[in-house]
This record gives sequence, C-alpha cells and structure tokens, in this order.
Amino acid sequence: MGRVYKRGRIWWLQYYRRGDLFRESSRSPMKSLATAILRKREGVIADGRLPALQAEKTRFEDLKRLYVQDYEINGKKSLRRAKQLSAHLAEEFQGIRASEITSQRVQDYISHRLKDSISNATINRELAALKRMFRLASQQTPPLVLVTSIPHIPHLREDNVRTGFFTEEEYKVLRAALPDHLKVTFIIAYWTGMRAGEILGLQWDQVDLEAGLLRLEPGTTKNGRGRMIPLVAEAREVLRRWRDFTLRRYPTCAWVCHYRGKRMERVQNKTWDAACAMVGLEAKLFHDLRRTAIRNMVKAGISERVAMAISGHRTRSVFDRYNVVAERDILDSMQRLETVHSADSLQVERGIDD
Repeated sequence: MGRVYKRGRIWWLQYYRRGDLFRESSRSPMKSLATAILRKREGVIADGRLPALQAEKTRFEDLKRLYVQDYEINGKKSLRRAKQLSAHLAEEFQGIRASEITSQRVQDYISHRLKDSISNATINRELAALKRMFRLASQQTPPLVLVTSIPHIPHLREDNVRTGFFTEEEYKVLRAALPDHLKVTFIIAYWTGMRAGEILGLQWDQVDLEAGLLRLEPGTTKNGRGRMIPLVAEAREVLRRWRDFTLRRYPTCAWVCHYRGKRMERVQNKTWDAACAMVGLEAKLFHDLRRTAIRNMVKAGISERVAMAISGHRTRSVFDRYNVVAERDILDSMQRLETVHSADSLQVERGIDD
C-alpha cells in the first residue's frame, strides 16, 4: 500500500515494489493529483511493470552518458566532436528529466540557437546527437528502461553546403607557396581525395612506392573499411623525396605527415592560412581538395564506382554532392557544342551549294 504526504506546498507519494521503497514528487500542491499518480503507480506495479517508474527518473545526464559511452566503446574517431555536441545540448537540457524533453522543448532549443546565429548545419548535428541519445536509451532492456517514448526531433534545411574546389592554376600556385611538410599532404589530397584525418594517419609502411599505392587498413578510415589508393607520378616522386629526407633527418619517425619528426595534428593551421593569403586564396579550405579530386577523376573518365572506391564514399548521394560542376566546365561544354554545331552547319551549307 502507498500513501501521499505533503512537503511544504508540494504533495509527494510513497509506494513499494518487491519490498523496495519508492518516493516521488507529484510537483503539484493538489492532493487529488498526487493521489491519482499514486493509483497509477500502484496499477503499474500490479501489472508487474516498472518501465514508467524508471523512465520518470531519467535525466538528460543519463542520455548524455550513454551517447558518449557509445563513442568510447566503439572507438569512434569523432569522440571529441560528440563531447562538443553534448556540451552544447547540456546548456539547454542539463538537469531536465528525459520525459520533459518534448517536441516543443526541442523547438524552443532550435529557436534559441537560431537567435544566436548558429547555422542550420551545426544545429542539425546537435539535433542528431540528441536523437541518438534517445535511441540508445530506448534500446536498453528491462529492468533498465530509461525512456518510454522519443520526441519528434526535426531536421532543418541546409543551404550552406560548400561547393569550393581548386582549379589547376590555383593548385600550382598554392603548391609553390606551401612549406615542404604541408606540400606533401596538399599533393596527396589533390590527387587522391583522401580525408585530412586519413592523410595525417598515414605511416610509411602503408606507402608502396614501387606499386604506386597507399594502403588504408580497415578501422583507420571514417567508414571503417580499408582501401587501396593509386598514386600518380607526381605524388610518387614527392613521397619518394620526402621519405628520403625523413630517413636522413628523422630515422625513427613512422609518420608520413610530420613536422620536424613529430606527427602533424592538423593541416589547416596558421601556416596554411598564411600561404593561402600570400597567393590570394584566403577562402580556400583543405577539404576543398576532396571535391577537387573527385571532380578531376570523373572528368578524366574514371568510372564513378572506381572514383567512389578511391575517395572512400559509401553512398551515392554524398558522392554526388562532392562531384561539383564548375562554371568553366559548363562554358567548355558550350564551346564544344558550338564547335560541333558549326561543323554540322558547314556540312549543310556545302550540301546546298553543291
């Protein structure tokens, strides 16, 4: 049997399940409401169910812990980013019960972030993290049931997808301006479309200059799959010279991308920005090289299936987003069309004259 009692202005309820004592606030000064909640709890206990009782106690911190733990257990490379997203969400939801994170509360969160001039893309990453938290909580099996429902969490429209890439002239100009340790990463990215993290993680035993291949082992890439990446002559030659320099000056360094024998942690840094500014390419990002490589492979006649295998794209939709069509490509296609049209017109005119 349970009972209701008063603490200050608020009525509380007390009940037992299998000998365990539970106390819960009705959060109301009305005894009738506390009594109704008590009857509901006693009914749940009579049916042999407890999820609702546990879910009432689940707070945002519990969801956050599951989310970060999932990244740690699975060794996901984006753990740092997951913690950042969790921190932003905690500013709004810290200390709040999971049952109180309703669809309206999520909409309020979106409004607050938009007022702070946060981009839709960033907000979407945060919302995706919140949705993942709820899904992980919902997957817990009895007797550990943390949530009984998941609120509707919308996805905002993103119109800020970057479409930048390097022309051949820009590539040559910036290549000349970069110091040697950045030049190596720059050339690899331009020709292969590898992600910055993949390039920075390369070790010399993954480089086969005789076969002209880079080997990425399973688990070292974003999608977890290994792959082989072919190297063009320029990339092979640069890597050969850089390897000789490394063996001569830093013989114990296992990393391809290093600065004075120590592994590079970032590519786009002050040195990168200074080199870009020097040649008038301030707006360029290192990630633009990924789009550039994919576009160049497709233009060179490499099948999209092979290009996806080289770049490491698993889905066609993402690959299509990276396969940027440049204004110059469109103009070139018009010139080719005009050339063919002019030739056909000349054939017709000669036929009429004849």
